[in-house]
Amino acid sequence: MRTTGPDFMEVVVEDNDAADKILVINLNGIIGSEPIDGAGLTLAELITDQLKRAGEDEKIRAVLFKIDSPGGEVLASDDIYRAIEKFQKEHKKPVIAAMGGLAASGGYYVAAPCRWIVANELTITGSIGVIMHSYNYRGLMKKVGVRPEVFKSGKFKDMLSGEKDLDELTPGERLLVVEEREMVQSLIEETFGKFKSIVKAGRDNAARANQSEGQKLAKDWVNYADGRILSGKQAHELGFVDELGTLDTAVERAKKIAGLENANLVQYQIPFDLSHLLRFLGKSEAPAVKIDLGLDLPKLQVGRMYFLSPTVIH
Repeated sequence: MRTTGPDFMEVVVEDNDAADKILVINLNGIIGSEPIDGAGLTLAELITDQLKRAGEDEKIRAVLFKIDSPGGEVLASDDIYRAIEKFQKEHKKPVIAAMGGLAASGGYYVAAPCRWIVANELTITGSIGVIMHSYNYRGLMKKVGVRPEVFKSGKFKDMLSGEKDLDELTPGERLLVVEEREMVQSLIEETFGKFKSIVKAGRDNAARANQSEGQKLAKDWVNYADGRILSGKQAHELGFVDELGTLDTAVERAKKIAGLENANLVQYQIPFDLSHLLRFLGKSEAPAVKIDLGLDLPKLQVGRMYFLSPTVIH
């Protein structure tokens, strides 16, 4: 059980012989809720703990949030968003997002609360939307002679099951399938509404803080929140990002917003712990039956909603 968070080791990644510091936090890959180390620490917990320590260090004057992610799980993305929002409100220290090659869907969701967003012209971003993925493999089961036997407590208990025979439904079963899809779509729309409200609130707050220097959301920005991906240049024109540039651009912007002439860039790292490694190696998993479809697919879990770019889904 974690009680106080990990013991971070501060590492200087760019020494500018300055007293003040800018913390660099990296977010790479798919945003998930699975433990990322042997201690059971999740990505959201790791970022939250880093922000907590940065808030306690008076010499940390700003945070540079480097994002290179296609997005990921809805809840994990929301946890990171809330951590950034809370950090900025409580400690009055700006978080500047620096988008890499890909910062789409959930990758943009976690950038939305940041005080300033920098993207490269060629950054792939946007993809504002929600997806829930599933497969129906009943046809494959028929070919190998497997038939499921289902016992359930309620008519909707097997929602999203991939075992249903959609080709041979009774009239009553067809009605149930329609109801199931309407309920799932309702959940998707509710979460999508939350995504749009996060974007609107984050960009409006940034515009008020940045005044005339940043970008405001275009009046028709909602028309582009339909799952489409955008280049960094397009996102800048629509007000989804504040500035076009590189990582160096984001560093200079962080110093300017924090009122610094110079600063060292630092990162927090977790020291190696043999007990964590042994715990990780000793982790066991329940046996599972796997079906090889002959395709390499992202590990999207049935029943979970995702903020994911279509570049990952297909």
